[in-house]
Amino acid sequence: MSCPFLREQPVAEGARIIRRAFQINRVLRDRQDPLAQRESVIVERYRFSREGVIYIINLLEPHIKCSTQRSQALTTAQTVCIALIFFASGTFLYTIGDAENLVKSAVCRAIRKVYLALKQFLGVFVVFPSHLRPQIVNMCHSGFPNLIGAIDCTHIPIKAPPGPKEGDFVNRKGVHSVNVWCVTLCSILQMWKQNGQDQCMRIFRESHLCTLFERGDFDGILLGDRGYACRQYFMTPFPDPNPGPQTRYNAALARTRARIEMTFGQLKERFRCLKSLRVAPDRACDIIVSCAILHNITTIRKERIPVVGVQPEFYLNNSL
Repeated sequence: MSCPFLREQPVAEGARIIRRAFQINRVLRDRQDPLAQRESVIVERYRFSREGVIYIINLLEPHIKCSTQRSQALTTAQTVCIALIFFASGTFLYTIGDAENLVKSAVCRAIRKVYLALKQFLGVFVVFPSHLRPQIVNMCHSGFPNLIGAIDCTHIPIKAPPGPKEGDFVNRKGVHSVNVWCVTLCSILQMWKQNGQDQCMRIFRESHLCTLFERGDFDGILLGDRGYACRQYFMTPFPDPNPGPQTRYNAALARTRARIEMTFGQLKERFRCLKSLRVAPDRACDIIVSCAILHNITTIRKERIPVVGVQPEFYLNNSL
């Protein structure tokens, strides 16, 4: 029976003991150290392990470090982690600022500072033919000896740019996008950029890579789909294969070329901002380059790979 002279209901002493036993002490995280978290939380937020984030911080510190500490300037670790959060989530800058107790302009400056610094390492981490030895590359593919790459394009949606060139960025699906043309070797990307129009063969003909192959600088072959012309160094599928060797050739080519499709899936799954970029085309290209550099860093450092569904065998045999 409750006491009429007390406003609160009396609590048994046993209940108080149980409540104190299961009480979790609050731990206040130091906002100056974004890595003061569990390893699983770091991988989920930044798509890198703790050692990977520290590697990127040390790599970019000479380029993004603030010269003074006026007005409580962001540390290098904070700047890099803010950019990694944006790359990993693609969320609005207001959302990142609210989570980190920062204004939108500070978040925007931090992200821009990081992707411009990463862009300087394009010739270091995005190279052709690969960072890997040729024998390791051949082990990554099935059925094609002396293979040095598979080629394909992917579209990165962007915001419609103003001005008279707005129509140049509309792809065949009516979406504004940047057409990214890539060569992949064991999940390592080499890339070129173009507007949203679907002209992959024209991009290849105008690229420096085509000039190198025409000149005979590489002793190997590339794989592509039916959108490309078959050449001495460029293998494409038979349009109407006959039963037997031609069908087996198309199946082997589809299984091998699926590597670049899986790489695109890993790239967009790891860096969700590539699902849709709400920026101008020039900034979108810089962000895409930065994500490709970070993807190659994760591949070289053997970071955790995001789970991407594998296409069924029937689709691989009929997707050419």
